[in-house]
Amino acid sequence: MLLAVVVGIMAAPGMMIRETVSPLGVDDTVARLQDTIKAAGWSLQSIERLDEKLQEKGQTGIRPTRLINICRADYAGPILRDDHAHKASVLMPCTIAVYQKEDGRTYVATMNAGLMGRLFGGVIAEIMGGPVARDQDGFLAALTAKP
Repeated sequence: MLLAVVVGIMAAPGMMIRETVSPLGVDDTVARLQDTIKAAGWSLQSIERLDEKLQEKGQTGIRPTRLINICRADYAGPILRDDHAHKASVLMPCTIAVYQKEDGRTYVATMNAGLMGRLFGGVIAEIMGGPVARDQDGFLAALTAKP
């Protein structure tokens, strides 16, 4: 039993964030995700150029990094109306990271909404573990679909 707990704790960080290789460059990945996000009924809150913001603060050597902040009101509303679930607002808006690594390839990182939802339970599990997780899968699948 103790071994299972230790293994679970050590594996958890790698399970909470999903990382996928995109076949596209950073800008094309962001553009494809924007189209897919809007088509799925989500609102695009902002796209931040994190590498550029950090360069303005004197940080150098940071490869292209974009943060796509999105929200879907009909998913967020029930969570924010529930006093027990409201704490999950710290996870809002949902953020998708698109970045380039040293190998020159583009990667997309998302929070594992299904796993996170199950950890919280209740309305958070219903929404994050259901429609949010399915939509995230659709966003990632669109990267390899023919336009």
